[in-house]
Amino acid sequence: MFEQTFRNIDDILYKDSGADSELDYIGQTSWVLFLRYLDELEQIKADEAELRGEDYAYILDEDYRWPNWAMPKGADGKLDHHAAMTGPDLVQFVDGKLFPYLASFKQKAAETPKSIQYKIGEIFTELKNRVQSGYNLREILEYIDELKFRTQKEKHELSHLYETKIKNMGNAGRNGGQYYTPRPLIRAMIKVTDPKLGEKVYDGAAGSCGFLCEAFEYMYERMEKTTTNLKTIQEDTFYGKEKKNLAYVIGIMNMILHGIEAPNLVHTNTLGENIRDIQEKNRYHVILANPPFGGKERKEVQQNFDIKTGETAFLFLQHFIKTLKTGGRAAIVIKNTFLSNTDNASVNLRKHLLASCKLHTVLDMPQGTFLGAGVKTVVLFFEKGEPTKHIWYYQLNAGRSLGKTNPLNDADMVEFVRLQATQAETEKSWTLKVADIDEATCDLSVKNPNSPEEAPLRSPQEILAEMETLDVETNNILNSIKELL
Repeated sequence: MFEQTFRNIDDILYKDSGADSELDYIGQTSWVLFLRYLDELEQIKADEAELRGEDYAYILDEDYRWPNWAMPKGADGKLDHHAAMTGPDLVQFVDGKLFPYLASFKQKAAETPKSIQYKIGEIFTELKNRVQSGYNLREILEYIDELKFRTQKEKHELSHLYETKIKNMGNAGRNGGQYYTPRPLIRAMIKVTDPKLGEKVYDGAAGSCGFLCEAFEYMYERMEKTTTNLKTIQEDTFYGKEKKNLAYVIGIMNMILHGIEAPNLVHTNTLGENIRDIQEKNRYHVILANPPFGGKERKEVQQNFDIKTGETAFLFLQHFIKTLKTGGRAAIVIKNTFLSNTDNASVNLRKHLLASCKLHTVLDMPQGTFLGAGVKTVVLFFEKGEPTKHIWYYQLNAGRSLGKTNPLNDADMVEFVRLQATQAETEKSWTLKVADIDEATCDLSVKNPNSPEEAPLRSPQEILAEMETLDVETNNILNSIKELL
């Protein structure tokens, strides 16, 4: 039922002149979905308060609650068409009253940025209603009203479908690819870093919060389900920052659907923070991230870093090293050219990483891992606090060409995770001693010394001689056939 509901909403948005692509579809679905979720959350909290004999203080004023503006119902539980707004009236209310009211929460809750009130304000400050037809919007509201968030099973199914929408958005062209990291890769990175309850997990380039949501699932499955533990994993475990408006909203919604009610996701440019100002209280035990590649940052932003470069991913790597606690673990996706570039910034950053952290593993990913991205990537696994002495490399070979119809899957990552535990040497894996690398260039390129030797190519003379022999044999066969005829 949920899947069909999402399809129906996409069909309506396709017909509306205000939404152009999957990027718009998920943005518009998200704000309606969020308000529906908020209504369910308020109802649950009101019921709990009533059982305790207490009054519940609603977050939203009465006129702006879902049952009053979106789905006013009669005594029979069906939509009251006399009370329900539709057509131009509905769009005017949403654009002129609802969104400004919800955006005002950002100012009202400015002193409590972790609260759901502040999140409401941020979401509706950044998003705009793009559905131009009030009749289309009425249909969307009715479909979303059918969705239920009450049970864990319902939330799990909705989160799965939402992930599918994010994946489709990543395939939709434009800049959608920045939002989606293949989940099998994320899960393998989490298994290696192994975050534990009581540790703080951080992604400073959160996007759709895939790393934080998967880390939540990983830790939730393994922990004892006590009230204290549930409070810890809900409120004091997962932290993220995201610069882009749409990604921020999608990330919030994704975390909520996975079961994190008030996500610690901050809407900010992570690179705008001077790394010299980062203190111990700002540091984390585990960092998981896929920072954006190639984006050129302004000169004033580069001043926040010791190694200045326009390459966004290199600035993020400096930020992650600085924000990692001593003894903390990180797994970072980065372009494979980071390992070999000879410009000053790349060389200095490699030296800094090797001197301040133990870079214990480099996972070399095949072409096509990231849809629409023409670059090859590696994953750097490191621990902060002691210098690197040797690095274990693993060259992933899925045995097929990866792409949209043949994406990375969990089975592709099994061998890597298994071998990484012992850092075994195989045809796909090897160890590099840092003492053996060139100190001047600090080149860490992926060069597999264990790959099977290919048969040597024959010389042109040998090939021509064989062709002549075959020609003679062919002529002899043809002559034999002619004689028979």
